[in-house]
Amino acid sequence: MLLQDAPADTPGPHRTTTDERGSFTVARCSCGWAGPARRSRDRARADALTHRSA
Repeated sequence: MLLQDAPADTPGPHRTTTDERGSFTVARCSCGWAGPARRSRDRARADALTHRSA
């Protein structure tokens, strides 16, 4: 799930994005969190969803 970036100091819900680096995709959050690099975009999106719901 690709959402727009938000500044890290933005209050409220976490805003996550996916960032592609070559053959890897990383989920990132406006709070500063970053998931592990994944070859599967779906797994990176799942990491982001899990982080947002935590």
